[in-house]
Amino acid sequence: MFAKLDEIERSFEDLEHELGAPEVLADQERYRKVAKSHADLGAIVRVYHQYKSATKELADNRELMREADDPELREMAEAEVETLREKVESLEAQLKLMLLPKDPLDDKNSILEIRAGTGGDEAALFCADLFRMYSRYAERVGWKVEILDSNPTDTGGYKEIIASVSGFRVYSKLKWESGTHRVQRVPATEAQGRIHTSACTVAIMPEAEEVDVNIRTEDLRIDVFRASGSGGQHVNRTESAVRITHLPSGLVVQCQDEKSQHKNKAQAMKVLRSRLLALEQQKAKAVETDIRRAQVGSGDRSERIRTYNFPQSRVTDHRINLTLYKLDAVMDGDCEELIQALTSHFQTEALKQQAAEA
Repeated sequence: MFAKLDEIERSFEDLEHELGAPEVLADQERYRKVAKSHADLGAIVRVYHQYKSATKELADNRELMREADDPELREMAEAEVETLREKVESLEAQLKLMLLPKDPLDDKNSILEIRAGTGGDEAALFCADLFRMYSRYAERVGWKVEILDSNPTDTGGYKEIIASVSGFRVYSKLKWESGTHRVQRVPATEAQGRIHTSACTVAIMPEAEEVDVNIRTEDLRIDVFRASGSGGQHVNRTESAVRITHLPSGLVVQCQDEKSQHKNKAQAMKVLRSRLLALEQQKAKAVETDIRRAQVGSGDRSERIRTYNFPQSRVTDHRINLTLYKLDAVMDGDCEELIQALTSHFQTEALKQQAAEA
C-alpha cells in the first residue's frame, strides 16, 4: 500500500510541475486534463501527508515515553500516544478506502426508472411517492431532475416514470437504489383500516454518451404515434411521441412527454444508450464475479432491498440490516443517512475482497 502511495505522491508532484509548464498553459484542453488528475491525486496525497506526520509524531512520543526522566512528561507523552495511535489508524483506514479501484461510471449522470409492481393503484401511488422522494433528495444536493417519460394514473400515481438526474457524482450515490422497494400502509380507500403491501421496482443506470455505446442506425426501428395520457392532459393532434426498438437486443424505449417529436426522439435515444450500457455492464460483471454480487447496483429488480412501513414510521434496508424510524423525513428526501450507510457497507465489502485476493 505504501509503495503505491509513494508512487501517487511522485505523480502528484510531476503534475504540479506540469501545470506551470508554458506548453500546458497554452493548451486549454490539456490543462483541464492535467488539473483534474492533479486534483484527484491531491485528495489522496493530503491524507497521506497527514498520515506520515501523525506517524512521525507517534514515534517521537513513544521514544519520549521510553527516555524521559520526568514522570509528568512521560505521562503527557503516554496520553499523546493514545490519541495519535487512533489518528494513525483512522488515516490508514481512510487511505485504504481511497486506494480502492474507482468505478469509472461514478461521475456520470443517471437515468432513474420507477415502475409500479404488485398492488394496483396503491403501487402506482407509491411509485409517485418514490419519485417525489428522489426529486426532493436531488433538490437537497443540488441535482437537476428532468422527466423523460411517464405513464400517469387517474388516482395521481404512475404506472411508470423515467427521469434524467444530472449533477455532481449522481451515479456514485444512487447506484445502490436499484431493486424492489416494498411499502406497507393503509390505503386511503381501505375502510377496514387493514395494512396493504405493495411494491415498486427502481432501476438506476449511468447516463451513457454516444462515445460509451455504439448504436448503428440500421439496428434501430423508429415509430411515431400520437401522445396519450391520463384525462387527456398529454393528448396532442400530431404524431410527436416516439418509440425506438433496438433490434439486436430487443430493447424498446418510448418518450412522449415533450411536444416536439425531435425532443422525444433525443430523450428516447438517451434512455436507450443508458439501458444498453447497463446491459453491457451487467454482462461484464457476471463474468468477473457471481451473478448475485453483480446484480447489486446494476438494475436488477428481482430482490426486495427496502421496506417502507408507514404505521411504524420505519424504513428498513434489508441488505445492511439498517432500520431508521424517520420515514416521513426519508420520504421528504432526507436519504443521506441511508446512502452513506450503503456506500460504507459496499466499500467495506470491497476491502474484504481486496484483502482476500492479496
